[in-house]
Amino acid sequence: MADNHHDYFLISVSNRRNLELCIKHAMAGFTNSINGLWTFLDINEGDYISFLYGARAKNLYRVVKKAAYKNAENLPPWPPVTFKMSGNTYYFPFRLFLQQVRELDEFMVRPEFSYVAENLLLRGGYRKTHFQADTITFYNVSEMGVPSHNRPENIENEMLDLGETFEPKIVFERSLQEIPEKFYFKELILQSLIRKKLKLTVLSEILDYFNTEISVDEFEVLGEKALPEGFVDIFIKQKHPAGRNKYLLVEVKTGRASKKDFEQLKGYIEEFGSEVIGGVLIARDFPMSIPFKPEILPVRYFFRNLDKFSEYTYKKLIDILQLEVAE
Repeated sequence: MADNHHDYFLISVSNRRNLELCIKHAMAGFTNSINGLWTFLDINEGDYISFLYGARAKNLYRVVKKAAYKNAENLPPWPPVTFKMSGNTYYFPFRLFLQQVRELDEFMVRPEFSYVAENLLLRGGYRKTHFQADTITFYNVSEMGVPSHNRPENIENEMLDLGETFEPKIVFERSLQEIPEKFYFKELILQSLIRKKLKLTVLSEILDYFNTEISVDEFEVLGEKALPEGFVDIFIKQKHPAGRNKYLLVEVKTGRASKKDFEQLKGYIEEFGSEVIGGVLIARDFPMSIPFKPEILPVRYFFRNLDKFSEYTYKKLIDILQLEVAE
């Protein structure tokens, strides 16, 4: 299983009314979409979150419980949302129950938020459900505002009366998909699984390959990092750099890697600069034609004894995910 440290995320909220409801009930909700499922799976109980709205970070919470609900279109507190462009209606089956730790309302344009703010600027706005911050940002936020004594309005019993809970499943055949209870396997899910498994499996071997004489425990494995020319799927950096940092850029592909994937990662490495110690390309398989060079290491992933006609919980996929250096 994943290691037991706690991550910190900023969760995008679509409008002020939804933000007010999140704060009133100390709860976050995510839509019946692959992005909603990804966010729900990516954030663990014990992790910390703040809400992100209007370029401001609102409060600090600890995640105390996660639950997915059937009939969520009828559940409080958020009404379904219909988008004019697509005509699609979304509701909120995936819920995080929160305990407020600190009360704060901070503008993102300050040095303490630079890691997340850079991601927001380079992406041209939110257009993403959640942003993982680094350890330094979490330490800074933990000193902002004041300790909280707020008591949320608990609506969990009301929700349970209207909709029973379920555990979302991942399927590997599109015909088996039944949203929101069963989602077809996508790259976002693989990225999340790999992020949680890297430190426990091949990260030590990767660091040895790049001649990094620093312990695995000194590094943190973070979600996607925006760059001027795109973004890398997983960003690995030292938690507490002294003078200089060391970065690893990781690209994840669900299928067979291509020469284009290799060239893209090579371009990111060149763009990022001298503190990058190398890149990692993770895929199901690699063609012989890819000209791997010392700065990029191929890593193969597979799921042990996977039956593509079965359905899997996220926890089960973490258990059976295998990563191996493909030198």
